Amino acid sequence: MSSDRPLGYVDGDGPAGEAALTAAEASTPPARRRGLWPLLVAQTLSALGDSFSYVAIPLLVLHATGSVAQMGVVTALGGAATLVTGVFAGVVVDRFDRRRLLVGCDLARLLLYGSIPLVWLAGPRPWLLYLVLPLASAFGMVFRVAHVTVVPGLVPADQITRANSRLFAASATAYLVGPALAGLLSGRFGPTTAIAVDAATFAVSAAVLLLLRLRPVTAATGPEGDRPMDVLLAGARFIAGHPILRPMTVLLTVLSSLTFGLTDVVIYRLKHDLGQSDGTVGYVLAVGIVGTLLGSVAVTRLRRRYGFAPTWTGAWALCGVAMAGIGLAGRVPVVAAAATAVLGCSAVAGIASMSLRQEVTPAPLLGRVTSAFWTLHSALTPLGAAALTAAAAGYGSAATLIAAGALCTATAATALCTPLFRTSSADEAGPDVTGRSPQATSPS
Repeated sequence: MSSDRPLGYVDGDGPAGEAALTAAEASTPPARRRGLWPLLVAQTLSALGDSFSYVAIPLLVLHATGSVAQMGVVTALGGAATLVTGVFAGVVVDRFDRRRLLVGCDLARLLLYGSIPLVWLAGPRPWLLYLVLPLASAFGMVFRVAHVTVVPGLVPADQITRANSRLFAASATAYLVGPALAGLLSGRFGPTTAIAVDAATFAVSAAVLLLLRLRPVTAATGPEGDRPMDVLLAGARFIAGHPILRPMTVLLTVLSSLTFGLTDVVIYRLKHDLGQSDGTVGYVLAVGIVGTLLGSVAVTRLRRRYGFAPTWTGAWALCGVAMAGIGLAGRVPVVAAAATAVLGCSAVAGIASMSLRQEVTPAPLLGRVTSAFWTLHSALTPLGAAALTAAAAGYGSAATLIAAGALCTATAATALCTPLFRTSSADEAGPDVTGRSPQATSPS
């Protein structure tokens, strides 16, 4: 691709390209601009399809085998495929036309999920699920990375956070209603019907994505050429050389490990310590999603008023306070309120973080940087989840949540001593397209 434009981007990509946007386009809210709304619809449908599969696939495994262990195996295969794909998804996204990738991922998932109800017409075939779910998870990971890289080419730089908040809110809504709809369809017509509807959502999403105003351009190889390892590590090198992304990735690795197993501990607290029913657990988790929606609405205003570093750091600090609040709460409504605060703060921090990466990363590297960022800060999450749940079993959920919350707030507070609060606006440009840091941007 050319040195100043990524694959599949529109003329308005990047600071220079923003001048190509008309005044009318620049003043139009991102959700209404012609370039963004197809992505908004497609992202919502894709999230809805994913949420359907999270419910329908395990139910289908249970119906076909009667084994909860087999449910775990299929789920684990999907998770492993996502993790492995995340290593090279950024390279794929940066080297190929991004709109075609988005459409191709949706069509692939349409065929994969659509094959299940068709094959099931001749009788249950559990072996098919061991093939479909890992492949669908891999295509889903590529879709998510490509989706992140497309946003900066559809809106001006000062609208990226707002656009991400709309996309994040739409996905949260889909994940709120999707499992309930999948459960209703599975209960009335069977899991295969729910999976058929799941496949249909990807078909519509692919059709809508064709309306994106993107154009393919020639790929730029940069100094690393086509050496696989150098290409693969380009995203990690960029992060390591960036004065903001580097400390943020380190901090987020700790923060993610502290919060990844939080849902399990909250469920354990409600069921074991407070003696609540499964229905109450579902109610608390559903109410918590409201926090995600509220955070999505608030993040643009917060970042505009306080800036990135105070918004991101403050959100994580308050998240820790809310986690401790869950441990201290002895009544279900208070637990629900604290869980809502946790998800709201997580949404603010997540949207602000993603928007910053999109703003400071050169377009040809955005896929690899996104993939590397997700892989690096997720490295310790399995260990963190295991440690959190083990601590809850050994020391009680209340003590565990209070300790984890305090550690979360303390970790966020250490950002005050990092370049996040010392970096000038010039430094935010970070490394160049090759991933090397210019001397002028090196933090002292």
